[in-house]
Amino acid sequence: MKQTINLRALSQAVAPEIPEYPELLPMALGTWRGRMINEYSSAIVFERLSAQINAAGLGSDLAAECATFADEERSHGVLCGAVVEALGGEAVFDARGAEEFPEHSDVSRVEALVRNLISVSCMSETVAVALIGAERLEMPDGPLRELLTKIYADEVGHARFGWRLVANLAPTLDKAATRRVDAYIAVALDALEKHELAHINPHANPPREGVKLGLCNGQDARRLFFQTVDQIIVPGLKQYGFNPRQFSSGQRAAA
Repeated sequence: MKQTINLRALSQAVAPEIPEYPELLPMALGTWRGRMINEYSSAIVFERLSAQINAAGLGSDLAAECATFADEERSHGVLCGAVVEALGGEAVFDARGAEEFPEHSDVSRVEALVRNLISVSCMSETVAVALIGAERLEMPDGPLRELLTKIYADEVGHARFGWRLVANLAPTLDKAATRRVDAYIAVALDALEKHELAHINPHANPPREGVKLGLCNGQDARRLFFQTVDQIIVPGLKQYGFNPRQFSSGQRAAA
């Protein structure tokens, strides 16, 4: 049974003033509607990650901190919905089914948590920081940039949280566990690549004024994705004793 999420009232209350570019309206609506759904749907991931932190015995404070990220993701959904409303659309969508969140019940709770922290914070949230940060730098000052800055600041916190915990937990894993995490990292990187490239249209090439609506060049965004993996995620994981692969072949494909 589908559940319809209606953010219209919440989003209309914070809808920003945005410049009018009728020719860019379809592209902008598609972009911000996709963000609205993705951001709002991410809340369940942090709720489950919070429960996993608690189950791993890391303490209620860390679990509670992680749980606040779920609230922030829902808030991001409302903010993106505000742009949808400002563009003349409606902040209404069918909720996704439960996001896939592997419990990794075949290994210890700490190892399971490390796997998901890497996938969620060290990978997905780190990529979000890079992509949103680049978009924010190009966007001129104004209400839309302020909205994006709020989302960006929260995503930075989500990424740093995971990297901090991985730094603390990685030394507690034995060699066998580290090898298993390495194998999982390869799977997670493949999933990350497929997800990100599915949401970045390589043919998107908006005019220069598109940055005022948060639109970006698809090829540039793809290159930034691969650079983020190779220059930030991979070295970061190596620093904590893991052995992830590079994405150099993907960089060439995206160029």
